[in-house]
Amino acid sequence: MSQKGYEIGSGNVFKDLGLPNAEEHLVKAQLVFKIDTIMKKHRLKQVEAAALFGIRQPDVSKMLRGDFRQFSVERLLRFLVALDQDVHIVVKPHHNRKNAPALQVF
Repeated sequence: MSQKGYEIGSGNVFKDLGLPNAEEHLVKAQLVFKIDTIMKKHRLKQVEAAALFGIRQPDVSKMLRGDFRQFSVERLLRFLVALDQDVHIVVKPHHNRKNAPALQVF
C-alpha cells in the first residue's frame, strides 16, 4: 500500500481550505493567539479584557473561540497595545525566491 493518507499543507489552513483572504485570516488568527497567550499569562478574565478593549465580554469569548471576522487586523493590534504590548511593523524587501512574500506575526 503506497498511497499517502494525508497531504502536506501550505502552512496556512485558511488557504488550504480555499477561503478568500486567507493571508488576512491567518494573520488575525496569529494575533488572537498572541492576545489569548498574554491574557492567560496575566490571568486576565474576559470581562477585564473586554473593559480594556472597549468591547463586550461575549465578543471577547467569540474572538478567543476563533470567530474574529468582526475585528480588523488594526483593531486586534490595538487590543495588543491595550494589553501593554509594543507592536512593531517591519517592511522589508522579499529575498526568498522559493516562497511568495507573506505577512507574518512573531
